[in-house]
Amino acid sequence: MTDPIKTRREGGILEVTLDRPKANAIDLATSRIMGKVFADFRDDPELRVAIVTGGGEKFFCPGWDLKAAADGDAVDGDYGVGGFGGLQELRGLNKPVIAAVNGICCGGGLELALSADIILAADHASFALPEIRSGTVADAASIKLPKRIPYHIAMEMLLTGRWLDAEEAHRWGFVNQIHSGADLLEKAWDMARMLESGPPLVYAAIKEVVRDAEDSKFQDAMNRITQRQLESVDRLYSSEDQLEGALAFAEGRDPVWKGR
Repeated sequence: MTDPIKTRREGGILEVTLDRPKANAIDLATSRIMGKVFADFRDDPELRVAIVTGGGEKFFCPGWDLKAAADGDAVDGDYGVGGFGGLQELRGLNKPVIAAVNGICCGGGLELALSADIILAADHASFALPEIRSGTVADAASIKLPKRIPYHIAMEMLLTGRWLDAEEAHRWGFVNQIHSGADLLEKAWDMARMLESGPPLVYAAIKEVVRDAEDSKFQDAMNRITQRQLESVDRLYSSEDQLEGALAFAEGRDPVWKGR
């Protein structure tokens, strides 16, 4: 049996490919592997950016493996650290993640993509939440999607299972860029290399602030930032990198980020 998760590492970039023919569906065992991969990415100080994509050209991920469920995988089973797909409940992930959606992206696969910070899509990609048709609920998407795109569009997707093509997904704002299938991964790597060259402590602070502020009133969130109650923000303001950024600007040169 081949490994369902393939990884490629170049410098500070980790590419994670879900490769389970025919459709890249995720069963419990695969989810646990993905959780371990993304937890290791989170905890490795040498890694800065991750790309998650699907093997082949037709499917990114259709979500839960219904064949595995029919064979006994429990819907409420052990998905591993990070929850389903290893990303959406992974605590403390303060590094950028790019989803390169190379095809059909639905159900839990769409929830996986929504767990990334930036979504690039192939021009033939398509998106849906078809759980309504099988009498189940897309729980993570029900939480996330109405916060990402207009409420009524999100509810239409949840309540009807309607499919969106890449252009419509881009129009509603949950896809950042559309590329040809042949160029998609290269474009994802271009963006990853750009992010890799940036300030890791600032990225960490941004992600923690965004998470912390999601359900907070503006002033409460601002108070936690200014009082340095958030670990990533406090670390940034006490770092060599913060001083380096100011010095580089004053000296008219590119900063050299050290992550400390």
